Amino acid sequence: MAEHHGHDHHPEPPSAVEARARALESLLIEKNLVTADAIDRIVEAYESDIGPLNGARVVARAWVDPEFKRRLLADGTAAIRELGISGLRGEHLVVVENRPGVHNVIVCTLCSCYPWAVLGLPPAWYKSAAYRSRMVINPREVLAEFGLHLDEGTRVEVWDSSAETRYMVLPERPPGTEHLSEEELAALVTRDAMVGVARVEVPART
Repeated sequence: MAEHHGHDHHPEPPSAVEARARALESLLIEKNLVTADAIDRIVEAYESDIGPLNGARVVARAWVDPEFKRRLLADGTAAIRELGISGLRGEHLVVVENRPGVHNVIVCTLCSCYPWAVLGLPPAWYKSAAYRSRMVINPREVLAEFGLHLDEGTRVEVWDSSAETRYMVLPERPPGTEHLSEEELAALVTRDAMVGVARVEVPART
């Protein structure tokens, strides 16, 4: 797993796409067409704000609107389009629902296919060979390393994304949130919960 979870591993060499991206970035900076700070801000926006916030909006709407939830589970791509979300690898989106007794988690064993439109840029651990290989073999152990411990009665379903189909998890709505507005619910939803490596938690003050 990634070092963030306390595991040491040798860094993987960049893929051909990553190498080209770095070369292009260096060229743009060298030509004074863009600054490194500007690139960092764009990456941060897609990783932490634009993508995950879109997904959080989708989850919150599904929690408060049963008809939208039905459409979302039937056709994720069409449903997110209702909220003005499309493109950026949001096509062919399948949404899988966590519910009592069933926990879903997504992975891409071949590369790092990921629904950018609703989750932002994939984190480093999602792209790591360790996550991609181990999640399909021993998901409970990997989830435990993220701090998510599931009881033996819960079935874990692992969904393998591809260029043709990308997955997103619809987390369970936490109890005690009936009084929260849609916007307040969206603020609780994290990227990790939509990948399936975490639950949605309610802060004590809420």
